[in-house]
Amino acid sequence: MEDINSLIKIRIDKINEIREVLKINPYPYTYNASHISSEIIDDYEKLFASQETVSLAGRVMAVRDMGKAAFLSILDRGGRMQIYISNKNLNEQDYKLFEKIDMGDIIGARGVVKKTKVGEITVFASELTMLTKSIRPLPVVKEKDGVTFDLFSDKELRYRNRPVDLIVTPGVKETFQKRLMIIKNIKGILDGKNFLEVETPILQPIYGGAAASPFTTHHNALDIQLFMRISPEPYLKRLIVGGFDRVYEMGKCFRNEGIDRTHNPEFTILEIYQAYADYEVMMNLTEELITDTCMKVNGSLETEFSGKKIDFKKPWQRLKMADALKEFAGMDIESMSDDEIEKKLKSHGGEVKGGYVRGLAIDSLFKILVEEKLIQPVFITHHPVETTPLCKPDFSDERYLQRFELFINGTEFANGYSESNDPLFQRKTLYEQSLRRDIDDEAPPMDENFIQAIETGMPPTGGLGIGIDRLVMILTGEVSIRDVLFFPTMKPE
Repeated sequence: MEDINSLIKIRIDKINEIREVLKINPYPYTYNASHISSEIIDDYEKLFASQETVSLAGRVMAVRDMGKAAFLSILDRGGRMQIYISNKNLNEQDYKLFEKIDMGDIIGARGVVKKTKVGEITVFASELTMLTKSIRPLPVVKEKDGVTFDLFSDKELRYRNRPVDLIVTPGVKETFQKRLMIIKNIKGILDGKNFLEVETPILQPIYGGAAASPFTTHHNALDIQLFMRISPEPYLKRLIVGGFDRVYEMGKCFRNEGIDRTHNPEFTILEIYQAYADYEVMMNLTEELITDTCMKVNGSLETEFSGKKIDFKKPWQRLKMADALKEFAGMDIESMSDDEIEKKLKSHGGEVKGGYVRGLAIDSLFKILVEEKLIQPVFITHHPVETTPLCKPDFSDERYLQRFELFINGTEFANGYSESNDPLFQRKTLYEQSLRRDIDDEAPPMDENFIQAIETGMPPTGGLGIGIDRLVMILTGEVSIRDVLFFPTMKPE
């Protein structure tokens, strides 16, 4: 393999020749492309019959030089198009320019559309324009004597060089196009139901809405510490108090936590709040958002993920946490004493930060023994009351909450509540949570301003949060969150 620096030097020499000998600017300001490749393919019969001259622009992905003629393959947003180059069709200067073209350059081509002898739709170029002369070569897979060279397959390398990854790795661009389709479809459904898309602060004086460690920063002018939000929940609920009955926000949140297959410190979340609704309404909305989006993006309610077929056909199973522990772990949690639960938790290597709490221990056992077994979409409901201070207890059994989590393929995808709107209960639970900060660094501080908003009066409200990155993973078949983020968080080289 040639040294990269020598290849770059060769290309820089070509730039100088293009400028000084051919008197051409290799970095012009604009180019008028009449078509993209997919339009040329779709309209081939009409274009061939009329012999209309077309122009298109794209990146050179292959060069087959056959002496006095050559074929280029260029990539644009519509796909690939073959360009035929001949010294009979091009003027002398354009043909000399062609001789300076390398893979990775961005060019414009004008000409008529025909098919080659093998039937491939091709633009027979009568004019070439250099739009960007690249100096860093693209990785090109080559084989010699059974050995493969320059294979751009190392995950770390791909994530650190996402622009190149998007250009040369099959399927990557399509994954991100699906991501954008997913986001657009979800917003369209919510807009159609009269939800308002809003924006709330990312920099916050007090963080809350989840149990997580925040990123901190300092505002120089105000001389105050600020936190990057871990959840938009507290501010969205303020808007419900203020009379916006249906609101949602899809945006970035930040949690100072580890990185693994389903976690990135910076991630996209969708949070939705609807006045005069409860967790049952939000479960139904979750089903609708995901099944509709799955059908729009994949054309089916079935998808394959990690070798498993996931069926999104409604209705999805709804299972209480205690019943899930009984079904999947053989534990009748409601008949077990605190000592039995604590011993069981320890025997599986689990613990509760800051000491034993029954509800938190049950939740930990569920995470250890049950989560990974939940393959098909299932709502796990009635979480122990100790698991969150922001949710209403179930009116039939106040040991549990009107809360659900959606699990697919052993991973949580959504979380929803009948939101707490009792200001006395809310003050008590948030205060008790804040007392755990000495023993649990993920417990958020007391937010007095939020409590005062609830004291003003918040209507009965259903809330829902969906992890967009994980949803994109399951709908595109990507097994790592890094494969659905353009630029995942990486340790500097």
